[in-house]
Amino acid sequence: MSAAIDSFLAMMAAERGAAANTLAAYRRDLEASEDLLGDLLSASREDLAKLSGQWANLAPSTVARKISALRQFFGFCVDEGLRADDPSAALSRPQARRPLPKILSHQEVEAIFAQVEEEAKGDEPKAVRLLALFELLYGSGLRASELISLPVSAVPRDAPFLTITGKGGQQRMVPVSRRAQAALSRWLEVRGSDSAYLFPSRAKHISRIRLYQMVKELAGRAGIDPAKVSPHVLRHAFATHLLEGGADLRVLQTLLGHADIATTQIYTHVDSARLVALVNERHPLAARRREG
Repeated sequence: MSAAIDSFLAMMAAERGAAANTLAAYRRDLEASEDLLGDLLSASREDLAKLSGQWANLAPSTVARKISALRQFFGFCVDEGLRADDPSAALSRPQARRPLPKILSHQEVEAIFAQVEEEAKGDEPKAVRLLALFELLYGSGLRASELISLPVSAVPRDAPFLTITGKGGQQRMVPVSRRAQAALSRWLEVRGSDSAYLFPSRAKHISRIRLYQMVKELAGRAGIDPAKVSPHVLRHAFATHLLEGGADLRVLQTLLGHADIATTQIYTHVDSARLVALVNERHPLAARRREG
């Protein structure tokens, strides 16, 4: 494959702090485009225009990512003098509509926690670990990748915060509830490992797949359809329920580690029913109608 792709990805990692998953996705997209068109350094606008037909059956979000990768790549090539022009204007960006996230009701969350708390009463290490994992997923809104890779050093000692390293290596401080602190203390007591990771495994730390499985299995034991529940759904529930409670959108952006407020704004759509009720109850004209 083109050495220019390697140079571009090295720049993305070093200068823009792109996450490993992002770099892997960009590599796949660029190499797939090169498979179709040949060396991208010599690709013309006409060549790029042909890609639309090749991508016809892909989801708009996937096409948008591929176009983003190519546009950034060609911009890099022009900046570095690898080619004189940028042909990526021939790529028309699809209108990708961000899907609304799945959410859980308060009652469903309470049912899951009732189950995991009951199972953890006996201090069996795996049950206590699951309780700590759930408290952090729902109580702090961590991404699955952030949670499983937490080092023991991130656990607060004299302050109710976790230090999280998120996408692109960006760090943020995340509050930890008293419930989560109690669950973490219990887990540290029964953990029985000298691993640097808070949730260790034989290899390194528990995997995202294993976390996904544990979440599904617990939901089933709690009488909740496992198809409705995942680590990411619990993160969405954290965000939605905070917004319902009156949390500021900018605060929510910080807690979730979103680089762009537009990503956080999806929760205003999820919480639209509460917003409508708020306008009906608090708008001055609504108060006048009640008085009339």
